[in-house]
Amino acid sequence: TMLTRALIKRKKPKRTVNNNRCFHQTATHMKEMNLFTALNEGMDVALETDNKAVIFGEDVGFGGVFRCTTGLREKYGKERVFNTPLSEQGIAAFGVGLAAAGHTAIAEIQFADYIFPAFDQIVNEAAKYRYRSGNQFDVGGLTIRTPYGFVGHGGLYHSQSPEAYFSHTPGLKVVMASSPTDAKGLLLASIRDKNPVVFFEPKRLYRAAVEDVPEGDYEIELGKASIVREGTDLTIVGWGAQIHVLEEALNMAEKDLGISCELINLRTVLPWDQETVINSVKKTGKVVISHEAPKTSGFAAEITSVIQEKCFPYLEAPIERVCGYDTPFPLIFEKLYNPDKYKNYEAIKRSIEYDFK
Repeated sequence: TMLTRALIKRKKPKRTVNNNRCFHQTATHMKEMNLFTALNEGMDVALETDNKAVIFGEDVGFGGVFRCTTGLREKYGKERVFNTPLSEQGIAAFGVGLAAAGHTAIAEIQFADYIFPAFDQIVNEAAKYRYRSGNQFDVGGLTIRTPYGFVGHGGLYHSQSPEAYFSHTPGLKVVMASSPTDAKGLLLASIRDKNPVVFFEPKRLYRAAVEDVPEGDYEIELGKASIVREGTDLTIVGWGAQIHVLEEALNMAEKDLGISCELINLRTVLPWDQETVINSVKKTGKVVISHEAPKTSGFAAEITSVIQEKCFPYLEAPIERVCGYDTPFPLIFEKLYNPDKYKNYEAIKRSIEYDFK
């Protein structure tokens, strides 16, 4: 389609990322990569180290819409990297069956907006398979990759961030990559995890996020947040592509307001790293949480609830949530809809200047 070709060809400015992370790795050399190349290398490692691993989805055989699987079919053959019919429910169901039979199933849903036909298979079959069998069987070998979030011109069917829907499902893990290094390490950890994982990839960063990435095999532990920047005056929490927006907002706030902000990249939404967030909020007393998804019942609400329960005596200002609006994603009003750096800056300023009197 014209939209697909536009998404592939659209050029993005180079963006570098410098997050502190904790690795489990054998990789030693570094190589500059963008995000989709890092994901490609991660899947290459998975196929090379696990002869039961297979990749499947719409158009993955020729590399996929965003070229994340480029070259893998040629290297590993059409029996291990293959196209499927245009049926998200079928892709997820096939992955459940494949994983139940002992294979490592790496499925791709072409856009996260189209994951909803597969919702029943993911939340009622994959997530519950171990529980309903009394731990006799599982589909822990299933990982579902899907690109999410706004891209600048995607409209209501190519811009959504549906992570909160899946965060309500015991038995799943939900992962949100934000940089090339995170994407590769988190993907390998997801593929090897003994639980089914929904792995969201920020499509607007496929080419825009560039950094030095460890070559070879390494994992980043699921369920552990990254403290991107340490600070003392305010905590700000985000995940996925929103981390880059928050970095810009923090730079503005530190310059204009003379404050020290702590930025936390959650990385895993389910299970999420409560300890890191709670410790930070107890230190700073103020917190802003931001995501692209609509505000009502967004995952920021869950984080807010836990902070209120665990940190109430430490809070010095109301918890701020900076999110998308409660509307379908509007193509012509996308810039107004997005929780950009200016909205986050204003939330930081309100929190810093808040007075109980």
